[in-house]
Amino acid sequence: MDRPSGEAQSSGVGWFSVRCVFRVGPDPRDQSYEERLTLWRAESFDQAITLAEAEALGYAAEQTDTTFAGLAQAYRMFDAPEHGAEIFSLIRDSELTRQAYLTAYFDTGQERQGDVRAVSDERCHP
Repeated sequence: MDRPSGEAQSSGVGWFSVRCVFRVGPDPRDQSYEERLTLWRAESFDQAITLAEAEALGYAAEQTDTTFAGLAQAYRMFDAPEHGAEIFSLIRDSELTRQAYLTAYFDTGQERQGDVRAVSDERCHP
């Protein structure tokens, strides 16, 4: 995976999270996609992705009708994992409104998820 322009590669061992995407289901008309975040101790983005891809292939082999889709996105954590630590961040440029963006990328209606209201809408966005 290419690193964003201007992003420095830190030296030394650090914590990385890697998001991998899997296709689940043998029939394209009845398939799902799973995104998994895994945590790695590595010296570089390349090493973290190599570790995560090997794990992803093993994970897919252990599941029924699951294929690693070939996407691995890495994030180098600023601090060691602890309560409340940021483990992944992806910034995407978009001209969509807040609601259109959330609908397009995170709330298509096809997700298998529950609905938990931990923070009121007023506090989440103006």
